[in-house]
Amino acid sequence: MTASRPSITRVPDPVESPPPRVRALHIIDSLGPGGAERSLVTSLRLLPDLGVDSEVCALQEREGNPVAAEIAALGVPVRTLTIRRLRQRDAYGRVRAAIVASAPDIVHTHLEFADILGTMAARRLGLPTISTQHIIDTPPPRTREAMRFRLTAWVLRRYGDRVIAVSEGARLHHLESAGLPPGRVITLHNGIDVDRFSNVPARSRQRVRTELGIGREAPVIMTVAVLREPKGIQHALAALAGPAARHPGLRYLIVGDGPYRSSLERLVGDLGLGDVVVFAGARPDVPEVLAAGDVFVLPSLTEALPTVLAEAGAAGLPIVATAVGGIPEMVTHRSSALLVPPGDEAALSDALDLVLANPRQAAAMGKAGRRIARERFDVRRQASVLVEEYRHLIATRSRR
Repeated sequence: MTASRPSITRVPDPVESPPPRVRALHIIDSLGPGGAERSLVTSLRLLPDLGVDSEVCALQEREGNPVAAEIAALGVPVRTLTIRRLRQRDAYGRVRAAIVASAPDIVHTHLEFADILGTMAARRLGLPTISTQHIIDTPPPRTREAMRFRLTAWVLRRYGDRVIAVSEGARLHHLESAGLPPGRVITLHNGIDVDRFSNVPARSRQRVRTELGIGREAPVIMTVAVLREPKGIQHALAALAGPAARHPGLRYLIVGDGPYRSSLERLVGDLGLGDVVVFAGARPDVPEVLAAGDVFVLPSLTEALPTVLAEAGAAGLPIVATAVGGIPEMVTHRSSALLVPPGDEAALSDALDLVLANPRQAAAMGKAGRRIARERFDVRRQASVLVEEYRHLIATRSRR
């Protein structure tokens, strides 16, 4: 007789349960049309798929807070507290109450008022905090701005768990100027949806040009920015006379709005550039507008990491920019861009001339820019790193 073989019961492999979802409250000074606000929208689109449920709390209203509607359209709850001054008597209490009402696992602050009030309130409630430093701030000494900078630095040193600098230049600046502990500061570039800027339908170029009264064959230099004096657009205007004379039909398209617009419009009149410069105002269709350009110029006097340069690169535009802040980290000089010193109008004029006069070189620069945008600034990678930081800080705080 043959002995029967004993039956074997297979034990199924254990199924690894997904990590619990994270509740994140983003506190930001306002939801106006600025770079920090735009970057927040880009991240919020991806965070739900990475296990993060978000809410947004704006402390002020600026220019009608247009970005609030975009965030709400993503299904993310938004509230505005209307705190007009940092020293407003109930400011801290209202921010603390907003955090309690949200019941988040982590508080992520953006910009000055949020860093001060949000970080203090969150830490005193026993919650982990993370702050993104979107700008390189160098206020004049003995001014109100300098006092607020010192207060922000003190709060982040005393209460902040993690500080994100959007460029290596910004990280070094905050280590030196704000005295932040090196172990708490990391560099994480802002990300963009690269496909959204690199896959624009070809017909968009002519549609935008027609809307703005720009001819099909006209060479177009373009700047997209909030119109503030530190963006340096006044220097681009001063540098424009030579290129305009040498390139018939040239147009300089300025996309955006802001407090410095009236000054720029007066300067255009003083320089006799009314037939060259086109003010397009703020536009929601930035990918399509970029497709209508031939050269992107950003003549900033100071920057941390201007996300619009990554967008221009993804759109395949050759770039002329100033070598300030994090800009040299975003482009490769003489490959994807030409970099000039800030405020050097002669160098800016020469760089614009060079790109306009050499279509083959301009095309090669645009191709290099697309590659850099995809390799360094894809928002999917940045969002994944951010969520890892959230989970690490929450776990660390829980152990404490």
